[in-house]
Amino acid sequence: MQNPEFLGPNYFLSNKISEVLYYDIAQRSPIVDYHNHLNVSHLATNNTFVTIGELWVSNDPYKHRAMRINGIPEKYISGNATDKEKFFQWAKTAPKTIGNPLFHWSYIELEKVFGIKTILTESSAEFIWNSCNEQLQDSKFAAIPLLENWNIDTLCTSDYWFDDLSLHKKASKQAKFNVFPSLRSDIANNITLWGKFNFIENLSIIYQKEINTLTDFQLALHKQLHHFNENGCKLSDHALDAGFVFVPTSESVAAPLFKTWMDNQSLTNSEIIQLQSYILTFLGKEYAKLGWTMQLHIGAQRHTSSKLRKVAGSSGGFAGIGNATDIASICSFFDILDSEDGLPNVILYTLNPTDNQSFATLTGSFSQDGKPGKIKFGPAWWYNDHFDGIKDNLLSIANYSLLSKFVGMTTDSRSILSFSRHDYFRRILCSIIGKWVNKGLLPNDMDLLKELITGICYTNSKQMISNGKEY
Repeated sequence: MQNPEFLGPNYFLSNKISEVLYYDIAQRSPIVDYHNHLNVSHLATNNTFVTIGELWVSNDPYKHRAMRINGIPEKYISGNATDKEKFFQWAKTAPKTIGNPLFHWSYIELEKVFGIKTILTESSAEFIWNSCNEQLQDSKFAAIPLLENWNIDTLCTSDYWFDDLSLHKKASKQAKFNVFPSLRSDIANNITLWGKFNFIENLSIIYQKEINTLTDFQLALHKQLHHFNENGCKLSDHALDAGFVFVPTSESVAAPLFKTWMDNQSLTNSEIIQLQSYILTFLGKEYAKLGWTMQLHIGAQRHTSSKLRKVAGSSGGFAGIGNATDIASICSFFDILDSEDGLPNVILYTLNPTDNQSFATLTGSFSQDGKPGKIKFGPAWWYNDHFDGIKDNLLSIANYSLLSKFVGMTTDSRSILSFSRHDYFRRILCSIIGKWVNKGLLPNDMDLLKELITGICYTNSKQMISNGKEY
């Protein structure tokens, strides 16, 4: 029997049904990438890339992590080595990633974007370096045309409280797709970071008044939230890392805690949790008023190597998976909001796969009349974004929630080339559904299956950022 072609045209597609679902439905569905870390200034200026190292390696923490595991010196990862040196060290590492999704992603990205069907190795590195760099000189390989190759409908970048939101409008004017901001809200309720990032000082400038009280603080946040809303923002995002604890806290308790923190930052750990819980609750209510979706990324163990944090920054690719989530805290947070009719739409992500089933069940624990998918279990995130992780995520949603209301894939990536992961995800989805049909577990009803696949790949996420309105 002849061996199948490596990642050939029908890779992951399990049978004829899955091929029909993929080629006729999933592949043709536009992409709504509702959470990524693309550099919006690159989109606003239609940035060009000089080398494949700049485009593909220099800012990719997934690759950096693999390179460290392979023993590559930090100089060639986050250090001052040249793009070419970093690329060649990645080429030394790439063949070692067999079994890791990076092995698949690397081949797919080179093949789909640059037409290169050669495995990246030390011996092929020179050829691939030269071939990619030559193609990058063509205007078709600038930021916007590269993204347009993926049939994108909407991108939502991850933006901090004081970022320039005019860039999104500039990017949208250049592209055949929409570019909207989403608010990375973490720092607002992580009071221990306020000083490091001059958060209160910058917020005071926006508010045009000194912030001394909790009321001042809330009014200033309210003003900036509406600024984001006026610029097309429909989503917020909070990283609730390993050890997240929520304690219901009233304003009467939070106000003096806020004053004490502003005066001398001398709160106990339990008092910090109280104040942060209050701020998170306030923000949740504000999101609900605006009709936003609140994304909660839960379970990362971000504090690992202090040495790597110092040299590579907080997002350098060296975080780990934390303990299983305190579900009681999540439920308490939602319940406080829900009891006051202030629960926004929510997407839950977990970095610890042991939470999959628990998070999937929470989608049925809070509801709103006439609002499908109020609480959503999001796609496989970060370390779980591989063949088995995506499959397990889909099965948890199917078994414990409603697969038909799943909001689909998002890249959560800094790389333009990572949009190939939508194709990766869609093939796995179609393979699973095709197998169920083949086994007689689903009817071979193309109207039913088309609605399911289209909803997961496009409709559900499009409705989410449209607040359920017609589009």
